[in-house]
Amino acid sequence: MPGGKKKEYFFLFSLAGIQFTHILDFMIMMPLGPEFIRELNINTHEFGLLLSSYTFAAAIAGIFATYFVDRFERRVLLLCLYACFIIATLVCGLAPDYHSLFIARAFAGAFGGILGSLVQTIIADSIPFERRGKALGTVMSAFSVSTVAGVPLSLLLAHNIPALGWRAPFFFIALISSLIMYLGYRNIPKISGHLQHSHEGSRLTQIWNIFVAHQHLRAFFFIALIMLTGFSVIPYIALYLTSNVGVDNSYISLIYLCGGIATLMSSRLIGHMADRYGKVEVFRVLALISLVPLLVTTNLIPAPLWLVLINSTAFFVLVSGRMIPAMAIVSQVVDAKIRGTFMSLVGSVQMLASGLASVIAGMVVTIGADGKMEHYNLVGYGAALCGLLTFCLVGYIHTDKQTQ
Repeated sequence: MPGGKKKEYFFLFSLAGIQFTHILDFMIMMPLGPEFIRELNINTHEFGLLLSSYTFAAAIAGIFATYFVDRFERRVLLLCLYACFIIATLVCGLAPDYHSLFIARAFAGAFGGILGSLVQTIIADSIPFERRGKALGTVMSAFSVSTVAGVPLSLLLAHNIPALGWRAPFFFIALISSLIMYLGYRNIPKISGHLQHSHEGSRLTQIWNIFVAHQHLRAFFFIALIMLTGFSVIPYIALYLTSNVGVDNSYISLIYLCGGIATLMSSRLIGHMADRYGKVEVFRVLALISLVPLLVTTNLIPAPLWLVLINSTAFFVLVSGRMIPAMAIVSQVVDAKIRGTFMSLVGSVQMLASGLASVIAGMVVTIGADGKMEHYNLVGYGAALCGLLTFCLVGYIHTDKQTQ
């Protein structure tokens, strides 16, 4: 992009900050699962619904966004949506009970879901394909930062501010999001190249044609399987480790910290390898080897903490690492003039699939009379099957413009 490497660095840093906060807003719900279940007096199924309120709302909002996302200048749209996200997150912290929190999470998800796909659209519009893997690796390292710093800090806030409890992390996210919005205002340039293309005919017809194209349907199915693989397992890791494996609740922050640090270091490396050796090839390797820690996680018996840390760290690195080459591949399926619409649909598929994964897993797993989680291994087997399907399907997600 114009302005040199330094300007590109601050541009990507601002986008990574936006990704960090809206991912953290979703991620913080998972390690706080035991607190929500205890303090709101809910069960695992209701907790799964609380998680899915965010993702289903994001999916619906992503579909709605297809009507306007390619008709506005990217920077203005991004900052306006981010401001709405900050307000919704603040309301989550003020929610008095389960039902009001459920509604507030839906609004936060609606704005956060559009933000995720819009950030990826902006990267695809601004960074050439041959360098896009590394750029996506930089921005998607926000997932790692959210676990390195955000999740442990949020857990610390929830556990050490009794007056606020689980509300404290939401206030924390709203505060740092306000600072990141200022950085974005200063460093994200105007992006309007897509507005030079005419959009003729019925908008609904245009969206439908984008959705039903065979190549696009394959991409949507591919992304859905990736999300089903990870998010049927991830939301219940903390609960399973504390109730079944015997990990003390105080060590959950350490598990996320180790996984986050390792993922932070590996994200740019995976992006660089995807650019150098081919996105499809790198994805296939990650898809296969990620099945090992996934199956171990869902079948783990009481074990030493060091063994749990090794496995959980490998899980975070490999499962999140798949998304870097995957999104680089998917972002190149369409031309820039319809990329915003397409990526909004991709974001909707991501959120819908992750919400379904949480709900389905919440229906499968149960809490036994002894307080232990049951049937988590069945969730793992289903996730592994989805992971194998992504290995087979990725070779069909390409265009002539890609250098595989």
